[in-house]
Amino acid sequence: MPAQSLSRFDRSKARRPASSRPPYFARLFVYGGALGLTAWGAHEMYGVVSVSGVTFLQWLLLILFTINFSWIALAFTSAVLGFLVLARNPQAPPLPTELKTRTALVMPVYNEATNRTFAALQAMIEEVEATGLVHAFDVFVLSDTTNPDVWIAEERAFLAMRERLGDRARVFYRHRPKNIGRKSGNIEDFVTRWGGAYDHMLVLDADSVMTGACIVRLAAAMEADPEAGIIQTLPLIINRNTLFARLQQFAARIYGPVIATGLAAWSGREGNYWGHNAVIRTAAFAAHAGLPTLSGKPPFGGHILSHDFVEAALIRRAGYTVYMLPELTGSYEESPPSLIDLSVRDRRWCQGNLQHVRVIGAKGLTWPTRQHFATGIMGYLASPFWFGQLLVGIVLVLQTRYVRPEYFTKEFSLFPAWPRFDAERALQLFAVTMAILLAPKLFGLLLTLFRRNERIACGGGLKLTLSALIEIIASALIAPIMMLIQSGAVMHIVLGRDTGWNPQRRDDGSIPVADIVRRHRSHVAMGVLAGVSAFMIAPSLAGWMSPTIVGLVLAIPISAASASLALGMALRRRGLLLTPEETSPPPVVVRSNALAKELEKLGFDDADGLRLLREDEALRAAHIEMLPHAARRKRGEVDTERAVAEAKLADALSFDDARAWLKPKETMVVMGDRALLHVIAGLPEEAAS
Repeated sequence: MPAQSLSRFDRSKARRPASSRPPYFARLFVYGGALGLTAWGAHEMYGVVSVSGVTFLQWLLLILFTINFSWIALAFTSAVLGFLVLARNPQAPPLPTELKTRTALVMPVYNEATNRTFAALQAMIEEVEATGLVHAFDVFVLSDTTNPDVWIAEERAFLAMRERLGDRARVFYRHRPKNIGRKSGNIEDFVTRWGGAYDHMLVLDADSVMTGACIVRLAAAMEADPEAGIIQTLPLIINRNTLFARLQQFAARIYGPVIATGLAAWSGREGNYWGHNAVIRTAAFAAHAGLPTLSGKPPFGGHILSHDFVEAALIRRAGYTVYMLPELTGSYEESPPSLIDLSVRDRRWCQGNLQHVRVIGAKGLTWPTRQHFATGIMGYLASPFWFGQLLVGIVLVLQTRYVRPEYFTKEFSLFPAWPRFDAERALQLFAVTMAILLAPKLFGLLLTLFRRNERIACGGGLKLTLSALIEIIASALIAPIMMLIQSGAVMHIVLGRDTGWNPQRRDDGSIPVADIVRRHRSHVAMGVLAGVSAFMIAPSLAGWMSPTIVGLVLAIPISAASASLALGMALRRRGLLLTPEETSPPPVVVRSNALAKELEKLGFDDADGLRLLREDEALRAAHIEMLPHAARRKRGEVDTERAVAEAKLADALSFDDARAWLKPKETMVVMGDRALLHVIAGLPEEAAS
């Protein structure tokens, strides 16, 4: 799996797919429409600020507005296209009766709760088995876990699952001692070691759940299309209970299909990849998707964080197609349970997307691929642009109210340089902007209202509409908070601060009040300052900015409410923010949740891994059997952590001594070393008196 060059590409070596022509009409509709809307918005904004000439600040306001307006205009036209396609009610392909190719289901894990991941995996295997095609699939759990207790919990859960499944499925587990390259490196390790045995691999995430029908249909779609490199599904959010998570779950289910279908329609066979719940042609991935290491230090150098966009770009560059099947139902994932949890994950995504500035100009990429990169980058730059637009607007209003005009400037003029605005035109432009911004939500709501079964599953027309209203209001309050969070993330990244890579919290649960206050106190201060300043300038300005001001001033209670399980469940009991998957859960989700409860009772995640290896001889033997054979040490090279662990074990008179002295990294070294494990097994529990 050679690393690909971003500066060189020989087009003569790329495949020449014979698939249908690109969707030129859809692209003309989306981009032509967005360009037209943007031109109109810029013209109207120029009319707003050019009542008596245009000052430098007014030009700056016009530029920032045009950038922000173009962003929402493109989302609007894409959603219109998605709405038109979905109005035809496209259907998923029939379930295949046979598969001639072999597919590996691969689930990378990194310090995850085993009861959830292994429960979901077993439920998916059972569903595939029910299709009668389980023989076409092998399952791999690819662990990059760095926590010693979680490592042993994974092995115990794996062994227990193999025992439950018996010979019905082929399931494998691999633990990688060093998580080089993070998730992309984890997948690369699988491809280079075992990928040659499989035509395709279906990449999952630790929170993925997919129906057997969806898995089989994906494999069949790849088998039927030799030109396909990646085929992506549309994952919907499930199992969410906190207020914030249920807002996301509702929005993804009601509005998500409109946005995804529009994206799929204009992208055609030059689509994108979101890193999971997608099937990949293994040979194409191995030959063309090896990621280069970017020169320089993080955050813009080093390993590529948002690897999925780049892998899709490289496979497409090689002549394979990348596309989405949004009509293929049965693909699910989970989401962060609170606003703070989202901001933690979002910080990493922000760095990964901004890092694509180094990739967007790579040789040989198609323009739709470059557009995907630009969209990801703009997704985070939009926040500082919005923030800048607000600041410039406040300064202009302040200037209009308090700064006296200069009648006698150095340049001859009959009139003073006095910034004035067309208030009526500004109000009309604001109304149109809000309509364009909210239109994708309205399209999704209308489609759901017109589909009887979905409408009933969401609580009926009245409750569905009320739920959409709740989501819109909540989004409006959260938006200014996310604006400042993302603006701060962009600033930190530009200043060279690396994000790191920590496992995300997936379960429901509240956050300590002290943490909420610490994370949002600057947002509250900014809201108070903006509110007081706006009111001092003009009460009408304070009213105009009230959605932004209220969201920031109430950032602490809003964030606390977002993490509230009680609020989320209270809305559910009243039939609000319901989704069809919540009122009638898919059998695979029901089975996964039931298995998770069974595994939780076994306590795999709560046990002391090192102690278990010492006391359970059968587990220790199985663990040793799964360890890779250590590379022979070169003369003069010393593994510091192993040397320290060995020295501590030599001094230990009992297991209690060793357990107290070994640090987590040293414990990982001991667990990965056959000789040191035998030392641990031979230590007495307590030192002789």
